[in-house]
Amino acid sequence: MHLLITTPPLSVFEHMALDEGLVRWRPGKITLRFYHWTPGPAVTFGYAQFIREVRRQTAERTAFAGPLCRRPTGGGVVYHRDDLTFSLIFSSQDRPAEIYKHLHGAIAAALALSGFSTRVFDRKLPAAAYAPSQQHQANACFVNPVENDLLAPGGQKMLGGAIRRFGSTVLYQGSLQMPGARKNPACKQALINAVRSYTGVDLHIKPAENAWLAQAQTLAQTQYNTPAWTEKF
Repeated sequence: MHLLITTPPLSVFEHMALDEGLVRWRPGKITLRFYHWTPGPAVTFGYAQFIREVRRQTAERTAFAGPLCRRPTGGGVVYHRDDLTFSLIFSSQDRPAEIYKHLHGAIAAALALSGFSTRVFDRKLPAAAYAPSQQHQANACFVNPVENDLLAPGGQKMLGGAIRRFGSTVLYQGSLQMPGARKNPACKQALINAVRSYTGVDLHIKPAENAWLAQAQTLAQTQYNTPAWTEKF
């Protein structure tokens, strides 16, 4: 069964762990999940980023003096305070560029139907723009848009995502950053509609199983919230 999973509030480490766990526990099934955060800001950064560069950058953003967590997916630094953060797990053989193009296109269309103005950033950039580090500075996802990101009317990045493959299963972690997005049910519904359009399936709402939450908590403690993971690079 393809699911829209709900959870109690989770820390940034538990969110990363639950996403990884769901890939392994539900292979071949489509799973959408909106993050329900514990109070306070948090920062995630891409799997291949250098912790010293991430710390140097985040030190300049005192409003986000919360926990730092390395994601299992790529991309750059993402600041989480009132963004609508979500993950999508599905099977695909498409190249990442094709996934971004079609998924973000579906999200742009669904947001437009809900009255939110956005446009797809369609300018091709050199490979260096996608690097986790630029001129010895940690790449910040919502400062530097790349092809197929969504932009607000003013030109600032509004939505981006990062991918990791587990065989034929794709884990996509995304962030919609617009005022009030996290608490706006219209934003969630637009993303649900976009996933339905992109995957061609309906989603059944289901609370996360207690066993999944317990295993995610263990993985958070033994991997994601450890120096060995945080300082991996």
